Amino acid sequence: MKTIGMIGIGMMGHGIASNIVKHGHSMILFEHPGNQPLNDLIEAGARTTPSLKALADAADVIILCVTGTPEVEGILFREDGLLQSIRPGTLIIDCSTALPSSTRRVALEAEKAGAKFIDAPMTRTPKEAAQGRLNLTVGGDRETVEQARPLLQCYAENITYAGSVGSGHQLKLVHNFVSLGFSAVLAEAAACAQRAGIPAEVFLEVVGQGGGDSVVLNRFRPFLESQDHTAFRFTLKNALKDMSYYTTMAREAGASHDMAESIRHAYEQATHAADPKATVPDLIGILADSGH
Repeated sequence: MKTIGMIGIGMMGHGIASNIVKHGHSMILFEHPGNQPLNDLIEAGARTTPSLKALADAADVIILCVTGTPEVEGILFREDGLLQSIRPGTLIIDCSTALPSSTRRVALEAEKAGAKFIDAPMTRTPKEAAQGRLNLTVGGDRETVEQARPLLQCYAENITYAGSVGSGHQLKLVHNFVSLGFSAVLAEAAACAQRAGIPAEVFLEVVGQGGGDSVVLNRFRPFLESQDHTAFRFTLKNALKDMSYYTTMAREAGASHDMAESIRHAYEQATHAADPKATVPDLIGILADSGH
């Protein structure tokens, strides 16, 4: 068993860490104000440290599960960052959602420091993270990915090899465009139904028996039925970040992104109108109140 270091114990990261510990790996966690409570992980045997150098010295594999590209680059490149202390042969696994062009640059710098790097962003929700049932799209050298597979299987149900480094993040952004795009369409439709006086249960029945039946609809369902956010705990702020990454990637690739830009704009407007902790289902009320 290897020693696994982890940076970013948020809602998703906590589930990843708990499943790695359950599989018997030694873990060292980076202490950070944005972490979820670590008590249960410490009770299960994980150690913590406030020092990136101490984490780099101890870990054979380091998993990054932070918000996005600025955080990944900061962790690696800042004055006391990981690449200052990384041991040769250490594997860095980036589970964050990041810009693929940055990912390729980060991977190159990691390799110059003697480390290996793969991007393994995840889909699904904190519920599946806690269950060890995430979906991963993985980019990197195939041999390195296969070496990492037993560890990835500790917390993932489906693992798709996407291609060279950065490909995992490309596929994640494509996936999130589809998911967040349908979420925006569904939220606008639900807001219209609400303004028109259509009961939520009738809306769910008709849409669910027709072309709207989907994973996204089922994530919205508890909120529409009883204002329960737990099935879709993805913030509007993160939705805007992911859509901004997607439109940037599309521009860089010379791909059409008119619809994506409209969806990105909808999330941008919603973040200005909402509490910073508002989640995607809250988009329904925002749109219903705005009337446009």
